[in-house]
Amino acid sequence: MKLVMQDGSLPILYRDDHMVAVHKPAGLLVHRSWIDPRETRFALQLVRDQIGRMVFPVHRLDKPTSGVLLFALNADAARMLGQTFARNEVEKTYLAVVRGVPSASGLIDHPLREEYDRHDDPRARAGKAPQPALTRFRTLAAVELPFAVGRYPSSRYALVQASPETGRKHQLRRHFKHLCHPLIGDTKYGEGRHNRFFRERFDCRRLLLAAVEISLPHPVGARPLTITAPLEDDFARLLFQLGVQEAVPARFLS
Repeated sequence: MKLVMQDGSLPILYRDDHMVAVHKPAGLLVHRSWIDPRETRFALQLVRDQIGRMVFPVHRLDKPTSGVLLFALNADAARMLGQTFARNEVEKTYLAVVRGVPSASGLIDHPLREEYDRHDDPRARAGKAPQPALTRFRTLAAVELPFAVGRYPSSRYALVQASPETGRKHQLRRHFKHLCHPLIGDTKYGEGRHNRFFRERFDCRRLLLAAVEISLPHPVGARPLTITAPLEDDFARLLFQLGVQEAVPARFLS
């Protein structure tokens, strides 16, 4: 799926009178942030201008992560969606490529200390105790490449499907680092030599993490709602290059 249209708009995955969901491309900030003070394009402003009305962010994706991004279209919907996220009634599904091969499935139960960031989150507190953090995952496919990236004559990678049950900052990236299976393309928690290998071998210059699906009760009426975002073209192409595309659920491939 190509995510930035010729007119600069973003694909709308779902819209009604209360909320809108778009497919955020990798490399786009959700809103203005000190992370990149020179950036002038943000998902919030793009969607606002695209649909011609105010939007309210109810969650966020990291700048290098692509996928489903929700906005409320009025204050009441924003409040109700915020409560839904706070009660952990939202099921989020991600696809990622990691170094090495994790177990077939598992639950990562590893508390995470809050990353103190007064600029980005005025509620952040230095010295706060680690907070509970849970991530369920399944390994969908594994591949061994005949290239010595480290000390071994070959290198192994895996495609994983992950569902965070809590919403800590950078949770998936930090949890898979904790397992010693860091995400490919992660310049903060990953391994530089494997990131360089993917750049040089596959021309991959992004974090291989995508929010491919989100399920939640609708803020008005609570009917079940599932929104799916097929992988970006560059992510999908890499999975074909690795030969693991058949392990990807069809709805996640455009």
